[in-house]
Amino acid sequence: MSVTKAAVKAVHLGRISYHSALKIQQQHIQQHLDSSSNIPNTLLLCEHEPVYTIGLRQAPYPPAEEQRLKALGADFCRTNRGGLITFHGPGQLVCYPILNLGCFKKSVRWYVCELERTVIKMCGKFGIKASTSPDTGVWVGDNKICAIGIHCGRYITSHGLALNCNTDMSWFDNIVPCGIVGKGVTSLSQELERDVPPDEAIPKLLEAFTEQFNCTLTYNGSLS
Repeated sequence: MSVTKAAVKAVHLGRISYHSALKIQQQHIQQHLDSSSNIPNTLLLCEHEPVYTIGLRQAPYPPAEEQRLKALGADFCRTNRGGLITFHGPGQLVCYPILNLGCFKKSVRWYVCELERTVIKMCGKFGIKASTSPDTGVWVGDNKICAIGIHCGRYITSHGLALNCNTDMSWFDNIVPCGIVGKGVTSLSQELERDVPPDEAIPKLLEAFTEQFNCTLTYNGSLS
């Protein structure tokens, strides 16, 4: 007997503010929680204007430090995702899966591991050897190429992953990314020594997601 694969729809939001993306995520989450709704599982793809975000595990952030970061020209936002401080900005591919884990497997640990494996598989499609570490995310050596921080309530996921493509990496110099001392950050462009914009990474990420999550995926009607 064949098992029906979960259906996932990928939506490209373009460049959008972090706060606007949060609102869109909340709309999708609420539709999932509305029993009368038949909303599909969705991947929201976007880039953000420069913003530093902190997660649930972050100790109270000193107001002076928040103002220092804002003075650099970035926004600052407290979130309900896991993880510590990180940066989002142009040149970084952000993917927010709004999924009902009941369609896959009701395990948050499994889900985070599958996201990591998805990014590792995508990096492999670029010829980059990436791996996990005791710290969440995906790494190339001691440098993080993709940050992962999720929220899950009633098995509906939100937030997600941030893949450095051709990001201006100097934004990370102002923080300790994800609170991990002694480790660095990298990008697809740095690893491949050529410019790799988010649009080039999207097809490989979606392909890897489809394989890893064993789902059917539509993206603007062109990918299935």
